[in-house]
Amino acid sequence: MAKATTPVDLTITPRDVRFGRGTTLGRYWLNDDPIATAFYNALSVTFPKGEAYFCESVKAFREGTSPKLHAEIQAFVKQEVIHSREHVAFNRHVVDQGYDVSLLERHVDEALALTKGRHPIGNLAATMALEHFTAMLAHELIANPRHLAGGEAQAKGLWQWHAAEEIEHKGVAYDTWLHATRDWTRFRRWKVKSLVMLITTWKFFQGRRKGMLELLRQDGMTGPKVWAKLAWYAFGRPGMARKVSGVWFSYFLPGFHPWMHDDRALIALAESEYEDALLPGARKLVAA
Repeated sequence: MAKATTPVDLTITPRDVRFGRGTTLGRYWLNDDPIATAFYNALSVTFPKGEAYFCESVKAFREGTSPKLHAEIQAFVKQEVIHSREHVAFNRHVVDQGYDVSLLERHVDEALALTKGRHPIGNLAATMALEHFTAMLAHELIANPRHLAGGEAQAKGLWQWHAAEEIEHKGVAYDTWLHATRDWTRFRRWKVKSLVMLITTWKFFQGRRKGMLELLRQDGMTGPKVWAKLAWYAFGRPGMARKVSGVWFSYFLPGFHPWMHDDRALIALAESEYEDALLPGARKLVAA
């Protein structure tokens, strides 16, 4: 079987769209479910600073890349910048509903502080691992309508749009890593990326758990019953964590590449779904 690579006909297209301006989201905007809403709210809080970190990590190694990869890095950065802008707006809705997100933001700052002084290749490896996470979540989010079923249109549209673009650029950090480590042995490359993925996975789950529990605490929901509901949401129904586990494991396979799972068909599906949620004028931008 041929080794998987980024499709030669792939085009990464920054879509300058806006969601939620001039509207008000409900406190439990996702199917009136505080658990599901807390998951996406907590995740969104991490995006503005997290995606800035992704951009800097990838840009640090763009020199000497092929013209194709250089252009993809530029498009990746543009997409991430727009994602950050839209999640800043979304997070404003979260705060407007009475949530104090300062603790969640502090956790993000503490995590990013740990990267200061680290060799840039470590930051790239962490970005590559987290981009694999976002691609897994994005695939499942679009492929299984149950995740966003009952969500308010503007919020649902935001997450579908973000997911589509995460799929589209899912190979950029990995291809940049292959370029940056081109002089490494295959074993060294596998060892470092695998170790970083294990650490990143632990921190990702711990971070999302803490964020969700904090938002639910502000809703007056605490204790073992809430913990059980969180576990069921993650591993039972809709079971995002359970459903992405196979793709997560594939990261450790020899010869892995994000595009060994070619799911570009989901991008068009998402676009057809979120189009109705676009603000006036945004349709022209996305169609341009």
